[in-house]
Amino acid sequence: MHPNHTPAGRHRDGSPRPLHLRRPLQMAAHSPSRLLRHGQSGICRSCGHRLDIYPRPDQPPIALHPAELTAAHVPESCRWHLSGGIAYPHSDGSAWCRIPHTVLCPRRTPACRPGPYIEAIRRQLAVCSRRMIDTGAFAPAPPPSGHLAVGMKEPDRPVVQLLLCRYLAERPLRDLRCVAQTRHGHRCPHPVLAPTGPAGTWRLLPAQLPCDQLALPAALMAVYDLGHLPYAEQLRWRAQRCPAHAGTPGEADLALAGWQPFDPLLNATHIRTHPPARRHGRG
Repeated sequence: MHPNHTPAGRHRDGSPRPLHLRRPLQMAAHSPSRLLRHGQSGICRSCGHRLDIYPRPDQPPIALHPAELTAAHVPESCRWHLSGGIAYPHSDGSAWCRIPHTVLCPRRTPACRPGPYIEAIRRQLAVCSRRMIDTGAFAPAPPPSGHLAVGMKEPDRPVVQLLLCRYLAERPLRDLRCVAQTRHGHRCPHPVLAPTGPAGTWRLLPAQLPCDQLALPAALMAVYDLGHLPYAEQLRWRAQRCPAHAGTPGEADLALAGWQPFDPLLNATHIRTHPPARRHGRG
């Protein structure tokens, strides 16, 4: 008698065995954050839809809609294409293109004039967002509060000074989340602003750094200064990691650090002339 062998594609009872395809992910050796390609995606805090984050040449990363659209129905100023994992702000001559998520987000006003094709997609995304909000699957972030006055809360995008440079944060300091990967493969839920660690100080500093060559008006702006902290602590903030992951630089990140080099001319709308009433401390 010959034993009956179970086929490799089925269980012992004969039911089909699901095949899980493995995706080979590579890590760029020159990447300072050691970010995997699989980790460069996220969820829009305004509408709850998925977006893909791609680097740009000499500019901060951009969030693109995950699906390709017909290039003929997309305005030329909104067409993007990918080449070698880099996003470029024009079409590559094909019939398809990518589009920034800010153009399709139903809670944002598009920078370009959308046509009927874009408006139809925006309406579909708005219906999906409303369905997710009604079912409790998504809670939208509150809208920006505008300019900061004396006695009000901290800016939605504060200016932070560390390592002798100034950066524009992507969100309030208390909402900055660690980008490191945990042992279970998820993003670390801990904040960068440690409740028990050293904190920065809100200060009124000149809008122009001493190393800047462009002459600007001698105006003061509210800056969250971390320059007095130890060098290792400033590196932790620059890498956007919590204290638990500060000593593990070899581990991969699951998101990009949300820092943008601050330019007093390009980012003039984020300049605040008064610091928050309650300074950021350990709370």
